[in-house]
Amino acid sequence: MDSDIKTRVTPLDELKLPQKPGQDCLVVIYSSDARELGKRHVLGAQPIQMGRGSDNTIVLENDSVSRRHCRIEKRGRAYFVQDLQSTNGTYVNDELISDYQLRRGDQIKVGDTIFKFLSGSDMEAQYHETIYKMTIVDGLTGVNNKRYLLETMEREIPRARRHERPLTLVMFDIDHFKHINDTYGHLAGDYVLKEMAQLVKNRLRPDDVLGRYGGEEFAVLLPETNTEGGAAIAEELRRMIAEHPFMFEQERIQVTVSMGVAMLQDGWDVLQFIKQADERLYAAKRDGRNKVCF
Repeated sequence: MDSDIKTRVTPLDELKLPQKPGQDCLVVIYSSDARELGKRHVLGAQPIQMGRGSDNTIVLENDSVSRRHCRIEKRGRAYFVQDLQSTNGTYVNDELISDYQLRRGDQIKVGDTIFKFLSGSDMEAQYHETIYKMTIVDGLTGVNNKRYLLETMEREIPRARRHERPLTLVMFDIDHFKHINDTYGHLAGDYVLKEMAQLVKNRLRPDDVLGRYGGEEFAVLLPETNTEGGAAIAEELRRMIAEHPFMFEQERIQVTVSMGVAMLQDGWDVLQFIKQADERLYAAKRDGRNKVCF
């Protein structure tokens, strides 16, 4: 049940919060290297170049990053990000760009790293908000992260028992996700994760909690829902994902998920609850994938 994704806890005094008035900067909000999370790159009059080569201002050691990938430069009072004819492209807010004027809050994706552009005005408040969101939100998909999911389960399990209300957990992951990465590339894999997460999030009820558990595995906590209700929701999500047109760079990617559903029973703690749903998830995979097991 242990996830391969490890969480790095950073003491607040290590964050080196900027003082107001601040400087325009980029903050790393998603990276495969946990040591990079929260790192600030201050912007100024001199251009900043990103790429895999050691001569870049920001070096990103990732196969999907070109040696000279993109440049950020100041023109007048504004900053622009310019793609340097990279192989896999530069994205701003999930849109492929060639030359783009940055606006407050824009997210720049270079390989598997996502930067957030923060303007110098009210920098401290922006930075606090960004760091807080990093503790509860998965930077790639925009849904809750594993930490938030587990903390919510710690609260909801006693509440369900106290009020004698059903509580159901759905665990699911993408079938043959490695094949998607190998066939279409890791940027396509990232797109699938984000698109699927938003698709599921938009279908769920306000009190339902969606979280990325790790890698391509997600979980949905369903308060006030029994096994049959959870299975019905899971089946609707499974069918919706299978029928959705996942389009990346004009190629359609067929995506399916396998799902396991478990309702809270007496004596289960958080880990036992997850274990039961996870076992049903793997039963769905053994039974041929693209299925719901409960």
